[in-house]
Amino acid sequence: MKKQNYQNHIRYYPPHHFVFYPVLLVGIICSIFFAIKHPDASWEWIFITLLLLLIGWLGFMLRQHYALTTQDRIVRLEVRFRYFTLTGQRFELLEKNLSLGQILALRFASDGELPDLVKRAVAENLPPDQIKRAVVDWQGDYMRV
Repeated sequence: MKKQNYQNHIRYYPPHHFVFYPVLLVGIICSIFFAIKHPDASWEWIFITLLLLLIGWLGFMLRQHYALTTQDRIVRLEVRFRYFTLTGQRFELLEKNLSLGQILALRFASDGELPDLVKRAVAENLPPDQIKRAVVDWQGDYMRV
């Protein structure tokens, strides 16, 4: 697997991103086309279009929600453990001053830079993207959905 960094850390799931959504998009476009071409049956095609839009929205929301909620909890625990292992101090005391996005961004920092980056993130209230950009020794998250 390619070494992960800021530019390539987004991950795609081919069956979902390159099959499900394109087929759904073609179905929506076709149903709109038929609604326009056959005005006598336009209500049926509008209903089919709305149904396909609802299926697409639900597919996106459910796929993301379940996996990411679990992973967010695991990453939070990982950062807590790493911070405690490295500093001997509980991360929970600083964690209340950080958003979930900031904590998730901190996971990319190496052990050598994590404690200082946590302190800097808290002191300067760095947004998640700025935290990621501040990471020098990027530790890839190759298991993220």
